[in-house]
Amino acid sequence: MNGEAGDGPHRLDRWLWHIRAFKTRSAASEACRGGHVKVNGQAAKAASNLSPGDVVTITGQARQRVLEVVSFPPRRVGAPEAAQAYLDKSPPPITRQAVPQRDAGAGRPTKRERRLLDRLRRM
Repeated sequence: MNGEAGDGPHRLDRWLWHIRAFKTRSAASEACRGGHVKVNGQAAKAASNLSPGDVVTITGQARQRVLEVVSFPPRRVGAPEAAQAYLDKSPPPITRQAVPQRDAGAGRPTKRERRLLDRLRRM
C-alpha cells in the first residue's frame, strides 16, 4: 500500500470504497451527497481531496464511524489490508437491552402489560 504524495489527489469516495467502508463507490458518493460523511468536522463532497491525518466521520449506518486517514491503497484491497489504511477512532457501539418476550400461548397482553412493553421498547 503506497501512499506517495506524488501520485495525484485522493478522492474521498474512492478512498471510502477502497477501505471497504461502502460496498460500491456510488454508495460512497451517495452518502457524501446525503451529508453522512464529514472530513475534519465539515460536510464533504465525494470529490474532496484527502491527505494523511484527515479525520473522516461516517454517520447514517448502523453506527457512527470515525476514521483517521493513514494511507491510500492503490486499489480496493482485502479487509486486513484495508484496516491498515486508517486508524479507527469510533466510539463503541450502543447495545440495546433485549425486550422481554411473552410466552407462546399466554394470550393477549393486558393493558398494563402493553404499557410496560411499550415503555421497554422506547428505551
